[in-house]
Parts: sequence; structure tokens; C-alpha cells
Amino acid sequence: MEFRYLGNSGLKISEITYGNWLTHGSQVENDVATKCVQAALDAGISTFDTADVYANTKAETVLGDALKGERRESLEIFTKVYWPTGPGGKNDTGLSRKHIMESINGSLQRLQTDYVDLYQAHRYDTETPLEETMTAFADVVRQGKALYIGVSEWTADQIREGVKLAKELNIQLISSQPQYSMLWRVIEDEVVPTSKELGVSQIVWSPIAQGVLTGKYQPGQKPPEGSRAADEKGGADMIKRFMNDDVLTRVQKLKPIADEAGLSMAQLAVAWVLQNDNVAAALVGASRPEQVAENVKAAGVKLEDTQLKAIDEALGDIVERDPGKTKETSPQSRVA
Repeated sequence: MEFRYLGNSGLKISEITYGNWLTHGSQVENDVATKCVQAALDAGISTFDTADVYANTKAETVLGDALKGERRESLEIFTKVYWPTGPGGKNDTGLSRKHIMESINGSLQRLQTDYVDLYQAHRYDTETPLEETMTAFADVVRQGKALYIGVSEWTADQIREGVKLAKELNIQLISSQPQYSMLWRVIEDEVVPTSKELGVSQIVWSPIAQGVLTGKYQPGQKPPEGSRAADEKGGADMIKRFMNDDVLTRVQKLKPIADEAGLSMAQLAVAWVLQNDNVAAALVGASRPEQVAENVKAAGVKLEDTQLKAIDEALGDIVERDPGKTKETSPQSRVA
């Protein structure tokens, strides 16, 4: 395993970070989830990312149980706040002071820890003054409940304003968690340059494009039974933007590139995002322990310029690059 600094801070995290978005507490049984976490630890992963909204708080509980007994100082545990939790009442969502203060306490209890290493704004809250949000985050840090602050799916302008307020409040906003993959490169033109300037790193989710970049989805064929694209409860809606024959045909052209590099297509996809020097970590999930062991093989891989060029040529114009997609795919008002 390789380790990278997160933003302009002294915190090092594993460049393959374990995330439990669509699996723990929902898709897989708790004993399997625990085995996946143990496989991550065995592979040298020290960084674990979750959120209170995943499986409506159950994912945090599963992760807390799975990490019980591990040396806390050797781990980096990340979670997030924004989306509705509990019964979804009027104050059970967003980035108000009330919701942040109540959410961090709930997350710590479920994760069975006194603090998280990184507390992230899971989306931008258009209905709460940013000053209120950042002041609440600052108080969470000063209370020792979080060490650093991050954001997820914020635009470049939102990140800039957040970092400015964080500095005024003497706390460190050091990370951005966007979707990023060979197929989805919307952060490259604005978010990445702004983040580099401000000392913010990316922790990217969906580096395998919800499984599309594994090559298991064939053009003109139904998704395999049990796959994410076939599961209406487990992410089929998220993956559908890639599930067309144009995309799937282009993705198949990546196989010889992966073969030449001695990688699986999934490993190639994870290694590709890690070539970006503003990316501190790629988030990978798993429904089976062996998936963790396979994904970790992308750590430390250096792709040649010729291979990167071949990837661009294979995918051509199906790649989404519009920076406006960050705002477009984020909520424009609070979801209650």
C-alpha cells in the first residue's frame, strides 16, 4: 500500500481507501461486510470512508463493529453529513448548526469512536448560510470530535469560499470528494486547479464508474444477474447514465490496454485516477473480500504516457467533461 498526504496537511491516508456506500447495512450481510473490512486491513488499507445516510445510519454501525478492537491511532475514519437521516424530519437534513451538531454525535456513537479524522459536508446546502455551516464545523473541530473538514461534490467556487471561511475560523478544510473516473472527468477543468491552488486534495468516489469500467457489462446484452445495474435497490439508477451501447462498446476497447499493463480492467480504472497528482485516494467498495485484494493491486501502479493516451483514444468523445455537471447533479434545495 502507498500513502499520500491529504491536502495541505500532515495527515497521511492510504491511496486506496475503503468505502461502504452501497454495501454495508444493505446489500451484504454484516458478517460479510466485516470480512471485507478485515481484508482491507490485511491489504494495508488504513483509511475508511462512510456517511450517516448510507443505509440510513446502518453502514456506520457496521463499520464501527468491524473496526472494534483495532488500534484507533492507526486508522483514519471519515464520515459525512447532509442527506436526510432518521425519519427525515424538517431538521434531519442539510448543513444547519442543529443538524451538524446532532449528526456528529450520532456518527461517533455508531462508529464507536471519540472522533473522526475527517468530517465532510456531503453536499452544498443552498438553504443554510455558509458562515453558519463553517462555524458549526469549527466548533466540532474545537470540541475534538473531528480533526479536519472536507466537502463532497462542491463546485470550485464553493470550495474557494469554504476554504476562505475555514482559514478565518482557524480550521483546515483539506479535501473534496467528487465522482471521478475515466468516463466522468468533470472536476479536471475547474475543481482540480482550484483545489491545487488552495491545498485541497481529492478523495474520489466511483473510480470504476459503478462497475462499468470492469468490462462486465457487454453492449447489446442484459446486465448480469446480481450486478449493480440489475439491482433497482442497489444503484441501478446511478449507473444508468453509462449503460448504453456507445459507452459499453468503447469500454471494451480498454481490455487490451489493461492486459498490456498486466492489470484487470478494474485495476486499470483505479490506477488511472491515482495518476492525477491532486487525487489523494480512490474509494473502493466491496461485496466480497477478494474484491478488496484485487483492487489494492492498483496501488503504486505507474501508467506510461502511451497507455494514458491509448485510454483517451479508446474512450473518445463519450467522456463527460462538462464542469457544470457538478452543480447540475447536486441538490438545488434541501431534500426533506
